[in-house]
Amino acid sequence: MLNYIWLALVLLAVAIGGWNDRFKEVTEGAFDGAKTAVTIALGLIGIMALWLGVMRLAERAGLVQRIARGLRPIMRRLFPDVPPEHPAMGSMVMNMAANMLGLGNAATPLGLRAMRDLKTLNPRTDVATNAMCTFLAINTSSVQLIPATAIAILAASGSTRPTAIVGTALLATLCAATVAIVSVKLLEKLPIFRISRSIENANVLQNFEKAEVKEKAGVSEPGYSDGSVVPQEPARRLSILGLIAPIGLTLLFIVLFVRMVAPTLFGVPLAAEATTQNLFVRSVNALSILAIPFLLSFFPLYAAGRGVKVYDEFVEGAKEGFSVILKIIPFLVTMLVAIGMFKGAGGIDLLSRLLSPILTPLQFPTDLLPLALMRPLSGSATLALLTDVVHRLGPDNIVSLTAATIYGSTETTFYVAAVYFGAVGIKQTRHAIPAGLLADLTGVIASVIICRAVL
Repeated sequence: MLNYIWLALVLLAVAIGGWNDRFKEVTEGAFDGAKTAVTIALGLIGIMALWLGVMRLAERAGLVQRIARGLRPIMRRLFPDVPPEHPAMGSMVMNMAANMLGLGNAATPLGLRAMRDLKTLNPRTDVATNAMCTFLAINTSSVQLIPATAIAILAASGSTRPTAIVGTALLATLCAATVAIVSVKLLEKLPIFRISRSIENANVLQNFEKAEVKEKAGVSEPGYSDGSVVPQEPARRLSILGLIAPIGLTLLFIVLFVRMVAPTLFGVPLAAEATTQNLFVRSVNALSILAIPFLLSFFPLYAAGRGVKVYDEFVEGAKEGFSVILKIIPFLVTMLVAIGMFKGAGGIDLLSRLLSPILTPLQFPTDLLPLALMRPLSGSATLALLTDVVHRLGPDNIVSLTAATIYGSTETTFYVAAVYFGAVGIKQTRHAIPAGLLADLTGVIASVIICRAVL
């Protein structure tokens, strides 16, 4: 699928650029895309190292497996081909939670880790599995509790109700997520996308099922994603300190959360901007602020209580970040170069003019069309378009609020596909891109309908 999309973007860019006499912009778009790809990749190195180090601590301490076990009923339905105790389950759960809270700097590394874990179940290293496609579709339509970036744009432009889009974005992403899950499950059954489960994959699943049976019988040892086994030595047993310290830390953050949500209980006056926020928004804001410090302190503390050498294991996990980024760069350069060429040639403007006569009778605001078309291609370009709409029409205009809702309830599908699949060397993405684009389309349509009905 990506082969055809990439070739179409490049050829259309050259053709449209020649027609509009914009070959210079096409060339600049290609160079800017290549430069942006490397800049993004280099910026991810530190973040990747940090979160892969934290994830290794959580895995070594057995915490990832415990989290996955708690959400087993839901995850088993979404990912029937992934064994319940596989490390990928925990990685995917944490990625989804980070996406819901708007923690993009944590969601991407966790998502890349999940893709690497899913790769261990993939007998065909260059073809995406059903689980990988489902995971990518969920990522491109993740439910947003609060679209922080869009709210910041509205607030900076002087909006009197920047948080009005919290509810609309939540409803729109719920619609998009539903369509993403349904479409990815239906598309995987079509002959054009269907793949048969190989003997190798069946053997992997069988091994994990045997391990699960042994664990229930109390005779197995917890395993790691690299295939090694955690030694059952006395030092790894949960000590009294290892039990009390994480509980105490959790209680501390609960107190801080309550203090931020309802400061009047502690005799602290509300901040000026908080007086206009309802309880839900204050709760999500507090959760977003406290989530990262909590995770960065809880995981090492829990791992230390389990007898894990936290410094050594964190370093080993951080080392993985560099190899992952090196694999991403070629895929990212390839996709962003094509997008830069298409944008420089004026392809988005041409599509807007062609679709305008169709969408105007449907009461779809023409000001939103460039933003909707650009969203699956480039996050930074979409942000610039959102800012332009807000400045031209005003931050409290219904079109501006709808544009902010679209930005908060959709995702850069091609960028996510290039990064996630590129990290594990997947070349045949099967039905992941169509499902992601359907989710984006649903997010756009739902945003317009919901904003028109609510705002």
